[in-house]
Amino acid sequence: MGKLPYDIAHLLGGAMLLLSFVLLYQRRVQAVINAFGLQGGVLALAAAWQAWVQGAPELYLTALIAFVAKALLIPLALRAIVRRMNLHRSVETALGIGASMMAGVAVVALAILVVLPITAGARAIAREDLALALSVVLLGMLMMITRRNAISQVVGLMSLENGLVLAAVGVAGMPLVVELSTAALVLVVFVVAGVFVFQIRERFDSVDTAALERSRGEGPS
Repeated sequence: MGKLPYDIAHLLGGAMLLLSFVLLYQRRVQAVINAFGLQGGVLALAAAWQAWVQGAPELYLTALIAFVAKALLIPLALRAIVRRMNLHRSVETALGIGASMMAGVAVVALAILVVLPITAGARAIAREDLALALSVVLLGMLMMITRRNAISQVVGLMSLENGLVLAAVGVAGMPLVVELSTAALVLVVFVVAGVFVFQIRERFDSVDTAALERSRGEGPS
């Protein structure tokens, strides 16, 4: 097959990285949810491709779980939260969009500088996957830091977890139990995050986390 496995795996990982930047760029809650659902679909494709390349049928189950949970169920649940709370407004940011994108480029460069030297003896496909996966993880973390809207922070957390799954499926021989545990973990985290969002809404009548700062006397009244 030549370079085909490498090229397609690199393309899918790059698509996930691009969608992380799309998440960081979006100003509307609905657009953030849509981009996250698309990222979940790409993650499922990446897992399915790795299943075929590695000859690991258990990764097809991982791909199915990723598609059902990340591309379908979680986006549907987030849209239901938005409708229930009547949230149809811009995402509040602690850092401007331009500055956030520049910070995103910086963390991607950091991921490349960290991963590529320490994986010099690994397969090329694994090295690229790990660099891309770490970039997705760091961009998800950056989104959590630079967004004040609790739903956007939840999406950042889930995007971070997408990067961890991308790294896991790129490592040959990953036990199925670890992947299933990862899938179960994201569902548990989502439930906890959903409760967190509803508690903020009930207490402060808003999902802007700046309300928490005001309640502690740290922000403007």
